[in-house]
Amino acid sequence: MKIKEVIATLEYFAPLPLQESYDNAGLQVGLTETEVSGVLLCLDVTEDVLKEAVHSGCNLVVSHHPLLFHALKHLTEDTLPERCARYAVMHDLTIYSAHTNLDNCEGGVNYEIARRMDLHDLALLQPHADGGGSGVVGTLPAEMSAEDFLHQLKRTFEVECLTANALLDRPISKVALCGGAGSFLLDEALSQGCDAFVTGEMHYHEYFGLEHRIQIAVMGHYQSEHYTKHLLAEIIRHDWPEVKLVETTINTNPIRYI
Repeated sequence: MKIKEVIATLEYFAPLPLQESYDNAGLQVGLTETEVSGVLLCLDVTEDVLKEAVHSGCNLVVSHHPLLFHALKHLTEDTLPERCARYAVMHDLTIYSAHTNLDNCEGGVNYEIARRMDLHDLALLQPHADGGGSGVVGTLPAEMSAEDFLHQLKRTFEVECLTANALLDRPISKVALCGGAGSFLLDEALSQGCDAFVTGEMHYHEYFGLEHRIQIAVMGHYQSEHYTKHLLAEIIRHDWPEVKLVETTINTNPIRYI
């Protein structure tokens, strides 16, 4: 099969019009008429990830975060995107990214997070008028204390350092979530009476004044989304069970916890 056929499967599941206006999802680098030798799946595109694709015999790299978020004005070795783009061209790699379109579609990144949290009765937290929506809301199988809920999150998502506000003094049942930078949905979670709000990033001042209102749990951007490569594998495998799929073994999180 050709690369364009794999891309068509991804765009059927997560149509590009669902992406946010600031985003640059879709084809990043390369040709699409080429036959697929294998697909490497990752969260971020780095030089090590591209080398892994070459060594594993994959000529298509599918990432969640776009390599080319901003336009390149030259192609040198000064920045990571430039070096990666040059490497991809030199080694005949095609790079494709499914970003906020995969966040905003039903069954996408936030549904994958909710599934791993074992949430039920899932719905989009903030539906968009033109389709899809931001975040997911659901309920736990059984009520949990705030402390137990936070510890379970750490175990489930392999979180080294979870940040939270003061422990909620009531059981947690209704949970809102958004992978990555999702703090823009905090007010929506409050308005819907959620007991907890789980995301990847929040600003310092957004933690204030919410004691006894909602339990905040911030996992880290990478930690909240690194399972996206499994979701991408499931989407492709559904239509193309014969294609070779390789999930990256490289931890691309640039943040270190000392």
